[in-house]
Amino acid sequence: MKTPKLLIVLFAVFFSVKSFGQVPEEGQEIVDDLLFLADGFASPASESAAYQATASWFTSARALEPWKVDISLHGNALFVPNSKKEFTVNAGDFTNLTINDGDNGAVVPTAFGGTSSTTFNGSFMGQDFSFQAIEGIDSGALIYPFAQVSVGLPLGFQLGVRALPNLEIDGAEFSTYGAGLKYNISQHFRFNKEDDLQLAAILAYDIFDVKYQFEQISVPGLVNLDLIDVAAGVWMAEAMASKRYENFEIFGALGVAQSDFEYEFGGDGVALGLVNTNLATLNDKEAQFKGDIGFNLYFSRFKISAMATAGKFVNANLGLHFIL
Repeated sequence: MKTPKLLIVLFAVFFSVKSFGQVPEEGQEIVDDLLFLADGFASPASESAAYQATASWFTSARALEPWKVDISLHGNALFVPNSKKEFTVNAGDFTNLTINDGDNGAVVPTAFGGTSSTTFNGSFMGQDFSFQAIEGIDSGALIYPFAQVSVGLPLGFQLGVRALPNLEIDGAEFSTYGAGLKYNISQHFRFNKEDDLQLAAILAYDIFDVKYQFEQISVPGLVNLDLIDVAAGVWMAEAMASKRYENFEIFGALGVAQSDFEYEFGGDGVALGLVNTNLATLNDKEAQFKGDIGFNLYFSRFKISAMATAGKFVNANLGLHFIL
């Protein structure tokens, strides 16, 4: 009885991966091609993390009185420009894969893009395979909530923490956690009344994670992929100024966000570990300058805050705050 051809292929790949720590050269070419597609698909999502994760940490430079608590609920909206919804691939970008039926190039979606009719074709150990370009969530704005709690501390400090457990929105799963610290600088000025211009320094750190599921990419005998996880650790340093006029307060801030990105594929197959090891080479750090502007409306028992952040993306945040 002859051993089926597929079993021979699977055995060869398994032996190569387990014994030698690598796939055949043909398999490595496919892995490299998939990494190129993953980078183009996920890069805009990585860039946007700095704007989403650092939005609305603090909405006033004034110091919250020691041990007072600000409990707030926020609605956050990231607006995606059309330039971040697609990217171009060319035949020369690939070693194994071809585009459609030999096309020289195509425009395919990023994580924020929509549907695609582009098909990639390849061959692994004598077996042909094909898959459709990864499709995005097809959204011009990502809107989601999160909760935050801030407490006033002695010496003009204010500590905030925020959390959003896993939440599925438009086919993507979001989560974020972080902590921020504000220090009021104006307390050191000789003249420092409540309605004077207030200055503060802010330092915050956020963990922002988003998972994008897509129709399975299958390379028989090598790997199956159906999800990409984009995780970012974001440091933010910012200087803030605010000025209150009775029940209205305007504020602005300028700062820099340092993001550390990590990518990981979900799926199965003998080469999944190798794919993710290679994918780690795409992990990157990026510094982005950002500016915030907004206002607060004060009422007897609560306040409403509104903030817009501008840079490569535009992010808007609306908050409802209860001071206890």
